[in-house]
Amino acid sequence: MSQTITAELRQWITQQVAAGHGPEAVLQSMMASGWQEDVALQALEQTLETFLRERGIDPQAVYERGTAALYDKPVPEPSLQGDPTVIDLGDAQVQVVMRMESPRVVVFANLLSAQECDELIALATPRLERSLTVKTDTGTSEVNPARTSDGMFFQRGEFPLCDRIEQRIARLLNWPVENGEGLQVLRYRPGAEYKPHYDYFDPAQPGTPTILKRGGQRVGTLVMYLNTPLGGGATTFPDVKLSVNPVKGSAVFFSYALPHPSTQTLHGGAPVLAGEKWVATKWLREGRFE
Repeated sequence: MSQTITAELRQWITQQVAAGHGPEAVLQSMMASGWQEDVALQALEQTLETFLRERGIDPQAVYERGTAALYDKPVPEPSLQGDPTVIDLGDAQVQVVMRMESPRVVVFANLLSAQECDELIALATPRLERSLTVKTDTGTSEVNPARTSDGMFFQRGEFPLCDRIEQRIARLLNWPVENGEGLQVLRYRPGAEYKPHYDYFDPAQPGTPTILKRGGQRVGTLVMYLNTPLGGGATTFPDVKLSVNPVKGSAVFFSYALPHPSTQTLHGGAPVLAGEKWVATKWLREGRFE
C-alpha cells in the first residue's frame, strides 16, 4: 500500500530535528512507526533540505556532523575574550556583571546613562499604547492578555539618541545596525507583567514566512532598563531558574541560534510590585530588517 508524505509528517520531522535528534534517529523512529524505508527517507531528505536552507545551513554539514551543525550560524555575541569586567565602547564603559553559556545570557551595567534613560522615556511617553504581540498564525499583531504593558516603537535611527544607542549596541554585540529592529519602549504599571514566552518566530506557524521576509529570524534580544522599580519586575528565565533584577542603565542580553525551546530562552517579565518599570527592547535579526 502506497504511503503519502503529508504536511503533518514534514512538521513532525522539523520538530524532531530542531529538538536535536539526528537524521538517522529520526529515520529509525519513522520506520518503527510503520513508514516504508524509501518513503521515510524521501520525506526526511526533502524536509531537511527545506528546513536547513531556510536557515542558511548547509544540509551536508548536518549529515556529516549531526545536529551540532544547526548551531553554526552566526548570532550576536559580545567580545568577552580574556574575561573582561569592562568593555570599552568609546562612548560608554560597559560592565560585564554576569554571563551564562547555556542559555547564552549576559548582564551588563552602565550600558545607558541616566540622562539617556530619561530622554528615551520622554520621547516615548506621548506615543504609548497598549502593547501588542505578533500573531505567528497570520503575521499580524494583536492585544494579548499575557502582556499587560504600554509600549511604542521607534523607527531605526529615528532620533539622534536612538541612532547613538543603536550604534553602541552594534559595537557591543558585534552585529550590524541594519540587522536590528527599531527600539521598543515599554512601561509596566503596578501589577503589569509579560508571561514567559519566546522571542523567535515559531517556524511551524503559517504566518511566520510573512514575518521572516522583513529580515529573517530573530536571533538575539537586548532588554535595557530605563528605571529601577520600587519592587518586582525582574526578567525571568524559568527553564534555568534565573532572575535578572531591573536596574536603571543596565541590560540583559540573550541569543538563540535556533527557533526552538531547546535554546532554553523562555523568558518573561515578572509582575511589577511597586512603582513602574520602563524598558527599551532591541530585537536582532538574521538579516537586514526593513
